Amino acid sequence: MADDFCFLMRRNLMEVCAAVVWPSSIVLSEYRPELAEAVHGLMDLGYVDGGGRVPSLDVWQQRFETDPEYDPSLCFIALDAEGIVGVCQCWTSAYIKNLVVHPRARGLGLGRAFLLHAFRVFQQRREGFVDLKVKEDNLRAQRLYENVGMYVVRREQVPG
Repeated sequence: MADDFCFLMRRNLMEVCAAVVWPSSIVLSEYRPELAEAVHGLMDLGYVDGGGRVPSLDVWQQRFETDPEYDPSLCFIALDAEGIVGVCQCWTSAYIKNLVVHPRARGLGLGRAFLLHAFRVFQQRREGFVDLKVKEDNLRAQRLYENVGMYVVRREQVPG
């Protein structure tokens, strides 16, 4: 089955990144514990489309906030007038763990802006590249990643 595999994708940070353009209605913030419930809810919603699952709120929050690679300044939150519309959760190892955009904000360039912002942040941290994993059957996400200069490094079995 196609959804039993994912691709490890990479972006070389030695290459120039395009300018980050945020949609005009968006305010960028970083993760704070009081946003946990809303962030978790958006991730849960995102996994319906992208495959996978998020543990319950209390389990997710505890794992997230105590992970050795956790840094709240690497969890980017996009807000509009109605609330959180996007999350890009990165680890200190220059790894993009989660990228979710709310259905009402899709098509605005928010996913692209998140990725380019993450690339710039990791360039400032003097990282050589940034990685992420995407399910093999998530073609929409793969196209987005390829459009910002990411490429497939390898195909991996998704742990069961």
